[in-house]
Amino acid sequence: MPKNEKTNARHESEDVIASVPCREQTRMRGADAVVRCLELLGVDTVFAYPGGALLEISQALTRTRKIRAVLPRHEQGGGFMASGYARATGKPGVCLATSGPGASNLVTPIADAFMDSVPLVAITGQVFQQLIGKNAFQESDFYGITLPIVKHSFLVLNPEELPEIIFKAFKIATTGRPGPVVVDIPKDVQQAIFTPVFPENMDSVSIPGLSIPPRTDDATLHQILAEISSAKKPVLYLGGGVISSGAVDSVREFVERTGIPVASTLMALGVFPPDHPQSLYWFGMHGTLAGNWAVYQSDLLIVAGARFDDRVTGAVEKFAPTARIIHIDIDRSEHHKNIRTHIPVEADVKDVLQRLCALVKATPFKKPDLSEWFSTINGWKKQHPFPFSYKRDKSPHILPQLAIEMLFEETRGRALVTTGVGQHQMWTPQFYHFSEPRTFISSLGAGTMGFGLPAAIGVKIACPDKDVVDIDGDGSFLMNIQELASAAVEKVSVKIMIVNNQHLGMVTQWEDRFYGSVRGQTILGDPTNIGSPDNADALYPDFVKIAAGFGIAGRRVLKREELRGAIREMLAHPGPYLLDVVVPHTEHVLPFIPQKKSAMDALTE
Repeated sequence: MPKNEKTNARHESEDVIASVPCREQTRMRGADAVVRCLELLGVDTVFAYPGGALLEISQALTRTRKIRAVLPRHEQGGGFMASGYARATGKPGVCLATSGPGASNLVTPIADAFMDSVPLVAITGQVFQQLIGKNAFQESDFYGITLPIVKHSFLVLNPEELPEIIFKAFKIATTGRPGPVVVDIPKDVQQAIFTPVFPENMDSVSIPGLSIPPRTDDATLHQILAEISSAKKPVLYLGGGVISSGAVDSVREFVERTGIPVASTLMALGVFPPDHPQSLYWFGMHGTLAGNWAVYQSDLLIVAGARFDDRVTGAVEKFAPTARIIHIDIDRSEHHKNIRTHIPVEADVKDVLQRLCALVKATPFKKPDLSEWFSTINGWKKQHPFPFSYKRDKSPHILPQLAIEMLFEETRGRALVTTGVGQHQMWTPQFYHFSEPRTFISSLGAGTMGFGLPAAIGVKIACPDKDVVDIDGDGSFLMNIQELASAAVEKVSVKIMIVNNQHLGMVTQWEDRFYGSVRGQTILGDPTNIGSPDNADALYPDFVKIAAGFGIAGRRVLKREELRGAIREMLAHPGPYLLDVVVPHTEHVLPFIPQKKSAMDALTE
């Protein structure tokens, strides 16, 4: 047989071996072993951008019938799609990219997932092992680059270790406090043919140093109940860890049994109904005045699954200055990191709350009399209702608050909402009330512009039967506008409502408040032609035309009387749809607690 024919025959044989179901085969390529691991781990969707160092895995994905491979138009978009998928489901999101610039384009989504404790597995191709460290084409030390922003990074040098490492990556991403994990795989490891040994499940994989947090002792639980019984002004402060732990029902039972008022961070929106009489809704820089003031004046603050972010605390020395603080968190490193607490509890929030509820039922728990405390709180609510008032009927233009409020009315609050980052991100939870967890999906710790559209695509793929709306700003939307192509080609029926003010709105607000309204590169339109929002000729880019170029329907609205009909048209459209809502740039998000100030220094006008 001629040499070239022998080579072809060998490749054909290997292709047959690689395509045989795992239980029947003895040998396969490393790339096929990766895909088989994903199948065994229950992955149904990956967001993958191909490239030279990822070609083997990309080809292996063509041979699976269990996993949908979605092509983003930029690796960052793929990372945010995976994040949206994970945030909506609680399951790990999976993104793939090639080496060098492909991998480094995932850095921002990985850092974003790290800040918001999102389970994410990023699988990247790497150059051949013999080229590592030699500045090879499209080489980067992705293992080293990502070390500060992951729970763990793997560089796979032995093909036989691939199955166990993939299982370890998923276990690390989902055990304890969720977070991102990187698996960097050289091309020769992907090409290697070997007999893989697959773990039975994640539980069968041993990871030194990865342990289940200890259970809180009964004495500590009794101490917490005693603190509650003696408190005059307690507040329960909820963070995103409550959702990660699956503690939503436990929170609601605990609140009902103790009678404590509840203030949430943006990460915990939907855990507790905003219209409940004990709800303070969300607090922080732009949250409710009642929530911020209640936390400030509390004498007992029970913190569950939160990390005392600076956008919540303001000046740390002025945060809840007279309160005894109980901090329940699965991550011991968060205790005393930003705020010194009186009773740190390293444990799973769900377990602690369930056991506290059981103790309340089983013991003569003294429910505190909070009538005076609620009288004060209700007075604040009446004086400063939420959402904060705005000139709804006094402006001739569409105000951004009105657009979001009307969207809430038309969806009845049932849509899953993603956002970009900016003023619209804060107006969204003010004027669109969230009553269930995993329905407000936004980049909160990292504050990443460009998050909204790709995240919405990931959410819609995860939840195809739900309405998914990206409420975005024109600046934020432009940063990943190319993902309109993904929505169109993949037939992902996301809805996009752009709150278009031709400015970087939140930065402009700070310029107005603290920098004498001097514009430092914050005008996105033509600075010589920024006039009335009624002047369509002065607006660019034309998002509707751009959407049409991707095959996506759209409409621009400038008049108040057209807004409701346009929103209804968007929601009723059977495919993806872009609604460009033109608004003035002069509106500010209120209330507003300036940096390094306390809740009592909130600006209200």
